[in-house]
Amino acid sequence: MLIESSPGRDWKSWLIAIVAPSIAGVCTTMAASAGSTIVAHPGTALAARAGTPTVVSGFSRTFPHVTRAGQERATSPPPLVKEHATIKISDHVYAIPDANVPLVPNIGIIVGRRATLVVDTGLGPRNGEAVLREATKVRRGRELYVATTHYHPEHSLGGAAFPATAKFVRPKMQQQDMEELGKDIQNTFASRSPLHRDLLKDVEYPRADILFDREQPLDLGGVHVSLFWRGPMHTRGDTLIFVDEDKVLFSGDVVMNRTFLAAGPASSIKTWLATLDELDGLHATVVVPSHGAIGDASLIGRDRDYLRAVQLRVTELKAQGKSADDSAQAVTMEIQARFSDWAAPMRIGAAARAAYAEIR
Repeated sequence: MLIESSPGRDWKSWLIAIVAPSIAGVCTTMAASAGSTIVAHPGTALAARAGTPTVVSGFSRTFPHVTRAGQERATSPPPLVKEHATIKISDHVYAIPDANVPLVPNIGIIVGRRATLVVDTGLGPRNGEAVLREATKVRRGRELYVATTHYHPEHSLGGAAFPATAKFVRPKMQQQDMEELGKDIQNTFASRSPLHRDLLKDVEYPRADILFDREQPLDLGGVHVSLFWRGPMHTRGDTLIFVDEDKVLFSGDVVMNRTFLAAGPASSIKTWLATLDELDGLHATVVVPSHGAIGDASLIGRDRDYLRAVQLRVTELKAQGKSADDSAQAVTMEIQARFSDWAAPMRIGAAARAAYAEIR
């Protein structure tokens, strides 16, 4: 891949568990596995030759306890999408890397002859305007589509800055997430600081122009994109976006880069694993997670290995009569030791509880 510079808890408790780690992102350094290629952030270009281990900037969201939020907010950079940092990751796909800033997503811009698709929009209209300016530099054609990987505010609420002619595409379940859960998590994000409050003040979730059940194809003019939903994983309405010609996957929080996946009470580990199997079959050459370093298809396999390990160990512990809490505690200790270079180990317990709930 060549990167070029270019112009048992209720859902509210779960929101805190997911939002808090997002507030406290810190940058770590890791070594890419041989043969993989990962973008070095922020906004730099890196092409790793196959078989050559490469040290790159990784991504960590560690948050040992929610009570540290005030301290972390004081030291974290502002949650603003970085302009003039867009990189070209394939023939038709650009990305604005998150630069390891908490509550800033990796933004995607997919360009066809007739239309452009933007993936995720940033936290509120100010960020949405920055994304739109970056997209304008590379877009072709008059049509503009917008897709969001899930309903969390840093992915969706920048959409308010987009013109009325833009067409928002999302699965019906993501729309339901926005309607049922959106306002509460928006208020949680807004409470982080005066800047967060200003970014989200009086912002409404953008209306959907195209709603779909499981899959929605888009023809951008010589570039074909598949949007699909497979069930509850990170959220109930996760959207996966695959660019057919370029083999680029925007994975949302369904696939991450050496960061433990954030599950919740509604998550299905069975669905997650089945989806990872399906994603593996796409043979993506580039995988763009919601946050953190861009990588290749090896990210899918690593996350699948992690979830399988959790599922297997929880099954054993439940058969021994262990409770969900005891199982989550044991699995957290064991898995953290096995994946010692991964960030956000406090998320392991939620994945273990989700797996426990599915075992009959």
